[in-house]
Amino acid sequence: MRKPWIVGWVLAGVLLGACSDPESGPEAAPPSPAVGTTHQRAAASPSAPAKAPKVLYLGDSLAMEAQKVLGQELRRDLRADYTSRPYSGTTVCDYLEGTGAKSLVPNGDKAAALVRSLHPDFVVLQFWGNAWGYTWCMDGITHADDPTTYFKRYRADMDRLTQQIADAGGAARPRIVWVAQGPDPITPDRVRRVNELYEKQAAASGDVVADAGARVSAAGARYTWAQYVPCDAYEHEHPAYCTQPGRDRTALHLDKDYLHFCLAPTTSTPKPCPVRSPGILRIAREITRVIGRASAG
Repeated sequence: MRKPWIVGWVLAGVLLGACSDPESGPEAAPPSPAVGTTHQRAAASPSAPAKAPKVLYLGDSLAMEAQKVLGQELRRDLRADYTSRPYSGTTVCDYLEGTGAKSLVPNGDKAAALVRSLHPDFVVLQFWGNAWGYTWCMDGITHADDPTTYFKRYRADMDRLTQQIADAGGAARPRIVWVAQGPDPITPDRVRRVNELYEKQAAASGDVVADAGARVSAAGARYTWAQYVPCDAYEHEHPAYCTQPGRDRTALHLDKDYLHFCLAPTTSTPKPCPVRSPGILRIAREITRVIGRASAG
């Protein structure tokens, strides 16, 4: 008989794999009304930096589902030049050059290759942290089987990716924004330790962490998973995002998907989230806030 956590990992792999392919080019079209254009403004935010940043967004299915909303927020608030290249089911090593056929990311979309061609000011990296054997470039290393080796490998891959991005940027090295993960109901300590690795890596290389995971956690319970959380100030001001106003709470996840924040079921056709989803907006707003602060400073 299979243990529940094994079934959970298998389910997670299926869900992440169902939202995999990236869009073919930069995010140029405005988002559809379903993604929440009710709060758009015609002018840029007064806090927008003097020079509009160029932002490259990479990651797994969490980035796939959030890419349009993040582009919307970055353009509106920071006038950003924005490009996204997410591939779900991936982890840090998939964006490394030199992984060859063992990677889910093609050579032209490796982080360093995109830095050389696009010259971004910021590279945003968002991963759930694939912890099973699905991701080829992890060489079969899984958190469930060998946590020590898993974290050692994850840390080494982060260091290699940071160096490849720095080398590709040269004198105009982009700043990396590591997106801290939200709570995981199966292995909460894994998420905590991965987020600690992000903090250490950013501190060592002069980069930054956007703690978007805290924005999809209940107050005072950073690593406790919750399907619903109290509506925040923004959601109170924009009731469409406070999905259960009578109970003063909003939904972050669907009943049968504890990993993703899109409130539409995953399908076999990969695509950004097609419906208004408070968790995705919370994540996008935090990433935008951190980039805006880094641009100004």
